[in-house]
Amino acid sequence: MAHPKHKLSKQRRNKRRTHDFAPVPTLSVCPNCGATVMYHRVCPECGFYRGRQIIEKKAEK
Repeated sequence: MAHPKHKLSKQRRNKRRTHDFAPVPTLSVCPNCGATVMYHRVCPECGFYRGRQIIEKKAEK
């Protein structure tokens, strides 16, 4: 098994790892109810997507 001849600096090691993280999802505001929603998803609060009612939500008492 090969071993490094010289120690890699923390800076060089971290440069290699800059892309090793999960991207933060893009969020938007629902135009119907104002809740925070991920792009291209139905709003979990009101059930609207692109101005249309997709999921029927029960009214809270």
